[in-house]
Amino acid sequence: MPNKPEEIGFVPVEPGHYPMLRKWLTEPHVREWWGDPEEEMGFIRDMVEGRDTTRPFIMTLNGAPLGYIQYWFLGHHQNDQWTKEHPWLKELPPETVGVDLSIGDPAKLSMGIGSRALGAFVRKLRDEGHETIIIDPDCENMRAVRAYAKAGFKPVPHLQGRTGDTLIMQYSHHPNENPI
Repeated sequence: MPNKPEEIGFVPVEPGHYPMLRKWLTEPHVREWWGDPEEEMGFIRDMVEGRDTTRPFIMTLNGAPLGYIQYWFLGHHQNDQWTKEHPWLKELPPETVGVDLSIGDPAKLSMGIGSRALGAFVRKLRDEGHETIIIDPDCENMRAVRAYAKAGFKPVPHLQGRTGDTLIMQYSHHPNENPI
């Protein structure tokens, strides 16, 4: 009998998820690339409680929590507060959405699950009508850059070297298509 493929899902974050998220945010592999766990938890609470338009989700693998993923609306960040430090935000269409994610359990790293989860999330976003999807890993986070490339993201050429310590990558559903 053939193996069934593992099923990846997305569950909106609820307050009951906070202890698990806090634990994940303290893991060394997450802490290396994300901010202070308590500050990050404050941002997530703001999202869940409607004070921030970013949409947070728990990624699941066969129904079990796997990690955290969110999407944010670039147009909501095309204001003086954000563009002062990130002028590149003005160079992308306002309808662009950005994605951030992390695998919570370190035992699930380097297994290709993150790339598959990101690919599934992109399909969800495209089904919801989002056409331009970006992700912005730290330039030094080569594990993330490789995983995102496997999921169909490519660096945006005209932004390379102009976005500080982040690499702006855009999803391309056609292998030969160039990012914006």
